[in-house]
Amino acid sequence: MVVNKIAELEGFKVLINGKAMDREISGIYCCDLLSVAMGKAPAGSCWCTVMANMNTLAVASLTDCSCIVLCHNAKCDENMMLKAETEGISVFSTEMPIFEASQAIYNEMIK
Repeated sequence: MVVNKIAELEGFKVLINGKAMDREISGIYCCDLLSVAMGKAPAGSCWCTVMANMNTLAVASLTDCSCIVLCHNAKCDENMMLKAETEGISVFSTEMPIFEASQAIYNEMIK
């Protein structure tokens, strides 16, 4: 499954179209502790989190995540949006809890 397919899933909204919307998602990673995500998030993963701040973008860039999904309707501020655009990081939002969001993405991946 590629990143832009997330936008087609019910309950997901594109916040930032990153540089690699056609990038393959290698898996799903769920974590809200940035220091853990920094050391454990696999490259190419779709990172589901509620952490909506500049450090989230730094960790996503460092770990080479394919995209970020902000769950529980987490809001990113204008600075985060501008930085994500500059860095080319795809960011989505959903009202779903992390488990439900990751499950919806996973179900689409295994089709």
